[in-house]
Amino acid sequence: MEKRFMKGCEAIAEAAVRGGCRFFAGYPITPQNEIPEYLSWRLPEVGGAFVQGESEVASINMVYGASASGKRAMTSSSGPGISLKAEGISYLASAQLPAVIVNVSRGGPGLGSIQPAQSDYLQATKALGHGGFRAMVFAPATLQEAVDVVYDAWEYAERDRGPVLILMDGCLGAIMEEVTLPPMKEVNFNNTEDWCLARVNGREDSHMITPILPEPALEMLNKFKGMTYKGWELNDVKVEEYMTDDAEYVVVAYGIAARVAKEAVNTLRAEGVKIGLIRPITLYPFPKKSLDGLNYDRVKGIIDIEMTIPAQMRDDIELQVKDRCSVYEYGRSGGMLLDDEGVLGAIRDIIKEGE
Repeated sequence: MEKRFMKGCEAIAEAAVRGGCRFFAGYPITPQNEIPEYLSWRLPEVGGAFVQGESEVASINMVYGASASGKRAMTSSSGPGISLKAEGISYLASAQLPAVIVNVSRGGPGLGSIQPAQSDYLQATKALGHGGFRAMVFAPATLQEAVDVVYDAWEYAERDRGPVLILMDGCLGAIMEEVTLPPMKEVNFNNTEDWCLARVNGREDSHMITPILPEPALEMLNKFKGMTYKGWELNDVKVEEYMTDDAEYVVVAYGIAARVAKEAVNTLRAEGVKIGLIRPITLYPFPKKSLDGLNYDRVKGIIDIEMTIPAQMRDDIELQVKDRCSVYEYGRSGGMLLDDEGVLGAIRDIIKEGE
């Protein structure tokens, strides 16, 4: 294990290389530019390939082709770029091709602000592309967690034969922290799988990379995917539950917002307030059981803290709360950042309102 003091985008780029990534295609957009910049020189050192595409559309289709050839392929962007990649991501899902996609999100909608935001929750979890497919969505809160998630992302992508999304905001992409880097994975790139079209052992795989299926076959594919998604909910939910056992108020937050919220929880706990935190690490599948299993005879309110207005995760929270207590929200938007004083003051006001 190797420890380094690294910038967020560069740390996840290095983690990707160590996790087996050997192809990257992308296009510049703030605040993720350090990912392709880092990989432009790092990938050739390990025999990989880096391409700056002429557009986001071209880049995602290059990832499509690289994945079809059996390579661990990756792209990154921010909200507007992810929108342009949506058709290609949908084709990856249709062709059952593994890929890792990183969204270092910024303010929106439209061109929005180049400043950090959490405005892409709905895009990531509900509308990453067309046709009703889903992707596992991870939302790390620290650089170490981001490194660990990216390092293992291809294991999920290859297991489930589809794209995996890492959603993080520009704060996490820009900050610097000490990380422990994992070792280089030994990946057998000559191992032909169902998605690989390479000629291996004298045969050529007949898997279609642009499948056009008759209706019964397409329905069977969607049924299979539906069973896969149910399996995620049973086996792959990742969540941090912090001081929730006796909590009368529970904050729900992810990513950088959760770091600010946890400081507020610690401050209020020191003042005698019974408050806890639920931090989704997988945004999809959403940690439904963590919210559904709270003792609503004791819990008076759920407080959704996000760096977007209106709060986008609130609908998923309310579906699990089922009117058993009040749900509140606080956030900043458009690139305006959450801060300790603002979050702490908002939570105090909400608790006062609920008493």
